Amino acid sequence: MNRTVPHAETPDRGVPGRRRGPFTRWPTGADAVLATVMFLLVAFLEEGPGDTMVLRSRSDLLHPALLLFVAGAAALFWRRRRPVVALGVTIAAWLPTLGSSYSTMGGLVIITLYSVGRYADDARWGPPGIAAAAAALVGEGVFHATPWGDVGFGVVVMAVAWYLGRRLRLRAERADRLRREQAAEARRIVTEERTHIARELHDVVAHRVSMMTVQAGAARMVAAEDPRGALEAMAAVEEAGRQALDELRHLLGVLRPDAERDGLGPQPGLADLPRLVAQVREAGLEVTVTGAVREPLPARVDLSAYRIVQEALTNVLKHSGPGTRTEVRLSGEGDAFTIEVLDDGGGDAERAVADAHEGLPGHGIVGMRERALLLGGTLEARPRPGGGFRLAARLPAKGESA
Repeated sequence: MNRTVPHAETPDRGVPGRRRGPFTRWPTGADAVLATVMFLLVAFLEEGPGDTMVLRSRSDLLHPALLLFVAGAAALFWRRRRPVVALGVTIAAWLPTLGSSYSTMGGLVIITLYSVGRYADDARWGPPGIAAAAAALVGEGVFHATPWGDVGFGVVVMAVAWYLGRRLRLRAERADRLRREQAAEARRIVTEERTHIARELHDVVAHRVSMMTVQAGAARMVAAEDPRGALEAMAAVEEAGRQALDELRHLLGVLRPDAERDGLGPQPGLADLPRLVAQVREAGLEVTVTGAVREPLPARVDLSAYRIVQEALTNVLKHSGPGTRTEVRLSGEGDAFTIEVLDDGGGDAERAVADAHEGLPGHGIVGMRERALLLGGTLEARPRPGGGFRLAARLPAKGESA
């Protein structure tokens, strides 16, 4: 089967800075013009003395060879879609004219040999096609007693025509493969960025909404006995909602291709832990932070560390509830540092342990573990023997990916 490859047929399509000729822009029309021009040349010209070309006489035009000229020239119209068939037709039309003054279709054979190299899927058709054309050319040389040097030169021209076509095809295939790889890489980057944004959205929504839910529930419970405390709790809910909206606007701004990045605030990091701890304390957790990271961290490591702590505290608030004693430990060890978040389980420790044993980590632990793995680190999350839960993340201080 001999098909054309669309990208190979038009290798320069969509490539800036390159001019596209008529054979690339209008292939069907260009081939029709080529077939017409070649028919006129082989039909009206014949070899004259001294390797010249002269016009045929009118009487010579009315010859059965005219039908062979029509068939050979018409084959050029199919040289892209059926290049091997086109070569076979031109050689078959050329053979009956060998040794006569009508043997002028060598140019058609050269064009179709080029087309076989340029458009045929299977490269194995090239050598047999060259051999068949060379045999016909040798027969022509024998009939006309052509010097062997000229015959050899003609064979070389035919072989070079196929070779040039093949080289152009391989070049077009490489360019097409490069475009596909670039498109695949662009899709991979977009997918990775969307996954990152989805993870960020989950962290923001889960943390803020969890705090708002707990605070709203507390306000409802004390509204009758302590209206002032209920108002303070609802004010905290309002503040958490505003902060959630600010972070959502920041993240969704990334999805706008023409968004003004200069107006976006910086991503949070471990330096923002005091503010995070203050927020979860307002929601009812008893949180303490010990240790610190001495060396400055790369931005993505700093952000991931902050998000891991944020998600871990959110999980404590969600599963154990207000009043849970929680400790965040930061420690550095050479090229890595460790984050530990430990809680005592609070009033709902049994539920937290049961959830962990039932394998219900939810998206939170999955997202935290994915963050650590993307940076080349590790993350462990399991119940503590004496009650409560322990989460430990070990991250590279230099942010080298796995």
